[in-house]
Amino acid sequence: MRRLYHQPLSPFCRKVRLVLAEKKIEVELVEEKPWEARMDYLRLNPSGKVPTLRMDGVTLGESAAIVEYLEETHPNPPLLPAKPAERAEARRLACWFDDKFHHEVTVNLLYERVNKRLSKEGYPDSARIKAGAKQIKYHIDYIGWLMEDRRWLAGDALSIADFAAAAQLSCLDYVGDVDWSRSQPMRDWYAKIKSRPAFRTILADLVPGFTPPQHYSDLDF
Repeated sequence: MRRLYHQPLSPFCRKVRLVLAEKKIEVELVEEKPWEARMDYLRLNPSGKVPTLRMDGVTLGESAAIVEYLEETHPNPPLLPAKPAERAEARRLACWFDDKFHHEVTVNLLYERVNKRLSKEGYPDSARIKAGAKQIKYHIDYIGWLMEDRRWLAGDALSIADFAAAAQLSCLDYVGDVDWSRSQPMRDWYAKIKSRPAFRTILADLVPGFTPPQHYSDLDF
């Protein structure tokens, strides 16, 4: 049994789904609402967070650990470079988007506008939304700067860094919070990764009560 407990607009779930799809590992998707704190789910993953992967007799939580497990057990196609310095750069950038980008941007924009409504936790905090809208400009510029002389975010090869970044951005794009006109190199990179077969199921996700912009699933923007 291969089963992934997930939320459609969770960037960490999307990162794992992208890696699974890129490696052509089929899993059953089970939507979980972490704010409900279901006892059956807490028994499976005491943190109560998503994603959780059950696969080959193993139950794993935390997206970074899941991705590393998949890379070790299903090494083809590789999503970490062969050279140590390049692997370190891919991991550094994956951490950048999982941590810095997530807390400075995604939490302030997506979580305020969407998660609060889904979990019925109150109204969006306008100050946090303003902070997220300001910070995303810096991150867009950083991605654009990286892509000025790289084929992919961490270097010449597609890596976990690209999927970590694309997962965050795809969630924000669903609610129209990404200014794709700000950086052409960044836009070109996202169009390239967005057109990969691994992205197809991600772009088909729909969240009740929220309609994505027209360009969201358009591979040519």
